Amino acid sequence: MINRSCLRCLKNTMCFLNFLCWLCGAFVLAFGIFMMMNSRFSSLILSFWPIFPANTLVVTGTIVTCVCYLGFLGALKENRCLLISFFILLFILMLVELAMACVFLVYNREIDTFFEKDLLHSLEAYKQSTETGNQTLKDDFDAIQSIFKCCGVHGVSDWEGNVPISCCTSDPCSSSPQENWQEGCHLKLRNWFARNFLSTGAGVVSMFILQFFCLCFTVPLFCHLSRTGLGYK
Repeated sequence: MINRSCLRCLKNTMCFLNFLCWLCGAFVLAFGIFMMMNSRFSSLILSFWPIFPANTLVVTGTIVTCVCYLGFLGALKENRCLLISFFILLFILMLVELAMACVFLVYNREIDTFFEKDLLHSLEAYKQSTETGNQTLKDDFDAIQSIFKCCGVHGVSDWEGNVPISCCTSDPCSSSPQENWQEGCHLKLRNWFARNFLSTGAGVVSMFILQFFCLCFTVPLFCHLSRTGLGYK
C-alpha cells in the first residue's frame, strides 16, 4: 500500500512537471514561428543564420515538446523504456543548452563582430541594388531604420549622400533638405539586444531548472518501477 502511494505520488509529480515543460516548449515554438513570420532581421544576418534567434527557438521548442511528451507518457504509462529514453534525451538536451549558453557568453564579442559585418554587407548590397532588385533586403533595412530610429550601420554618413527616406526623422517626410537620424543602427540594435538579454536569460534558466527537476524525479520513479518489477506493460 505504501509502495503504491509512493508510486502514485512520483507519477503525478512527473506528469505535472513534464506538462509544464511541454507548455514551455510549446510557447517557445509558437514564439519562434511568430518571429519567423514577422522578423525584420533574417535577410540581413547571413554569417550565423543557423543560430538566428527565430530558428533557434523553433528547433529548441520542437525538441523540448517532443522530449517532454515522451516523459509525460512514460510516467503516465509507468513504462521504464519510455522513462529511460526520456532521461537520456533530456540529459543530452540540457548539455546542448548549457553548451550553447557558454558559446554565446564566451564568443559574445565575435558574434557582435559578425553581426556588424553582415549589416555593412547588407548596406552595400542595398546601395548597389537597382530600383527593383534585392527588394526583401531593402524592405528589411528600411524597417529597421524606421523602427529603431537610426540610419546606416555606424551613422548617416554610411549612405554617402544617397540617404533613403526611411532615415527621415518625420513621417511623412516633408522637410527639404531631408532631416535624418544621426545614430547608426548597429549601436541601436546592440543596445536593444542587451536590454532583452536579461529577460531571455531568465526564461532560459527557468526552463533549465524545470528540466532539471524532471530529470531528478525520473530516477526515483524508474528505480521504484524496477524494484517492483513493473514498467514494461
